[in-house]
Amino acid sequence: MPKIVTILGSTNIDRVVKVPRFATSGETLTTDQHVVTMMGGKGLNQGVAAARSGATTHMITKVGPEFDIEKNMKGSNLDTSCVVISEESQTGQAYITVSEETGDNIIYIYAGANAELSVEDVHAQVSAITESAFVVAQLETPIATTIEAFKIARQHGVTTVLNPAPMPEKGGLPEELLALTDIIAPNEHESYLLTGIEISDRASMEANAKYYAERGLKTVIITLGSQGSFYMNKDGHCDIVPAFKTHAVDTTAAGDTFIGALVTRLNPTLDNLVEAMTYGAAASSVTVSRPGAQDSIPVEDEVRVVLEAHQD
Repeated sequence: MPKIVTILGSTNIDRVVKVPRFATSGETLTTDQHVVTMMGGKGLNQGVAAARSGATTHMITKVGPEFDIEKNMKGSNLDTSCVVISEESQTGQAYITVSEETGDNIIYIYAGANAELSVEDVHAQVSAITESAFVVAQLETPIATTIEAFKIARQHGVTTVLNPAPMPEKGGLPEELLALTDIIAPNEHESYLLTGIEISDRASMEANAKYYAERGLKTVIITLGSQGSFYMNKDGHCDIVPAFKTHAVDTTAAGDTFIGALVTRLNPTLDNLVEAMTYGAAASSVTVSRPGAQDSIPVEDEVRVVLEAHQD
């Protein structure tokens, strides 16, 4: 029976432009690339990643009245019946600059309808949450809405996964949200903003893990880009799962792919965390090798090819 997951989060229309390199302050660069419009948003990216890796995926998100769900959220396994239409705002927008030099990106977000995803919207989709193995959320939609979704999940034994991105520059996260989170999965900068401990070596990674453990979070994943991902499992064991080497064309949606793919392989008991992270890393390696956000996310067969090519 296919795994069922719920993704609570954002949908954005991405406006992407490639530049030779990132400009410095006050500098003007020319580019031969026109702005390309693509589908994105951390929530939708994670939903697409989960669906393409075989999980039945409920997508709880909010879009503007101009948004074409049938056209822009098509795909097997992706359930769009939970999508809410705003009566007031346009769909969220993301303005993305991609460096051809490194493949890195800089992203600016206009929240739009994402900011309106409400507690009431979550209550309308209780059945989707309660039948899921995992509920995954990010921070591109209101935190109060995520807290309510995680409360429902916790009451029904559904595992909660928080990708705290983008992290607020100040103020951290509510203790209530952390208390309702089973797995937290920031990148290294987001973890620094939350813990105040900059990641520079293995000791600082473990210090970050200790911060979370002291707040009741038993499973921690910190993504480290090309270095892979650090984890602390429910038994307190820490280690690094390496990344799969590939030529990075565009890192947009890499972290989202990792998380969305990971939960499709993770057991609710969390006893196969390394295996699931390895699958997520393989999926992410495909994503960064191709341009764009949603369009770059691989299907299950493509991930299997990567895994088989790296078997000992």
